[in-house]
Amino acid sequence: MFREERGRLLASLVRRFGDLDLAEEVASEAVEAALVHWPVEGVPARPGAWLLTTARRRAVDRLRRDQAYAARLAILQVEADRADPAPPADANSDLPDERLQLFFTCAHPALSAEDRVALTLRCLADLTTAEVARAFLVPAVTMAQRIVRAKKKIREARIPFRVPGADELPERLPGVLQVIYSIFTEGYAASSGPDLQRLDLAEEAIRLARILRRLLPVEREVAGLLGLMLLVHARRDARSGPGGELVLLDDQDRGRWDRVMIEEGRGLVLVALTGGPPGLYGVQAAIAALHDEAADVATTDWPQIVALYDVLLALAPSPVVALNRAAAVAMRDGPETGLALLDDLAGEPRLRGYHPYPAARADLLCRLGRFPEAAAAYREALDLAGTAPERAHLRRRLSAVATAGPADTGRHLTTPDDTAGCEAGV
Repeated sequence: MFREERGRLLASLVRRFGDLDLAEEVASEAVEAALVHWPVEGVPARPGAWLLTTARRRAVDRLRRDQAYAARLAILQVEADRADPAPPADANSDLPDERLQLFFTCAHPALSAEDRVALTLRCLADLTTAEVARAFLVPAVTMAQRIVRAKKKIREARIPFRVPGADELPERLPGVLQVIYSIFTEGYAASSGPDLQRLDLAEEAIRLARILRRLLPVEREVAGLLGLMLLVHARRDARSGPGGELVLLDDQDRGRWDRVMIEEGRGLVLVALTGGPPGLYGVQAAIAALHDEAADVATTDWPQIVALYDVLLALAPSPVVALNRAAAVAMRDGPETGLALLDDLAGEPRLRGYHPYPAARADLLCRLGRFPEAAAAYREALDLAGTAPERAHLRRRLSAVATAGPADTGRHLTTPDDTAGCEAGV
């Protein structure tokens, strides 16, 4: 309960006092006070209201002790209220849910991409600074500096704590969605470390997307993003073997896929693709749904997947999308056609250092019996891969190319969905 209430509490306090640091401190103090009083006195009838009242009193006490700080905050608050007057309190709610404003503040375009993700995890996911640092495998000191820098930027740039108006929303919402998707992508396919997946991050991204969907129920791209993440995360248990090794889509036990999650995701795809032109996340969700609906890789509807990648390329041209489309074309038309498309991408700067590119080339070269070239491509991918399971998988493939014939190397292909989560180039 505290985790859910703390996000709402923090948002309400930022809205009231216009200062993230102050809001965080008094929110934490209110939760600590609850942990002391509630076991003795019982949980109040309106726990959210209790937390908000306690936190507000603590904030007022602090401001009284520091008149200069209070005057500075008052100026900021007046400016914010002029730009976006506070909505009337909901009499039926213990604690007004103002997390939507916090989403847009944390994902403000004035902040760097890294700072947006860090701030969202700290303020909306309620991870501690040390937990955020562990999530991105950086020292806690580095992450603390990043979060402090982001808060300072918000304060000095006087970034308003508000939801963009209808005229701004189409421009601002993609930034919020990208932050959540970036968290999920790191959870689905960790960039480095001993594990293939970071399930805690993937699940946190889905939780944030569920909150956003409740707050913006008519935004189809929010439905598309949540649907995409559910359809991909539904395969989490089958993506790793007993020892944590990578299991490609071709070899996964589809009986282990989460069918409840898939059904929810399919329903969201319909919402995302109905009522107007398709969006970036709705199209990606539709691709993921086609994979989840197929009995196996051979019977997957590759022509429709290629057609959807064509739509995606038109919406968001990107070498990563082009790479995945080429892999899908290889499944539809054969390895030679797919390899030609991949070779056309050889000069793309964004694919240098991106190990799925040489890995996909290596798999197609194997299927064509061009084993020395395949071995060279596997070595290139091995040098670039970030996680231990990916490196182990590529070493096995390299060994198979070096020691076995086509019968042993023509299977276990890297399909486009094995790099899903990166289709938008996020």
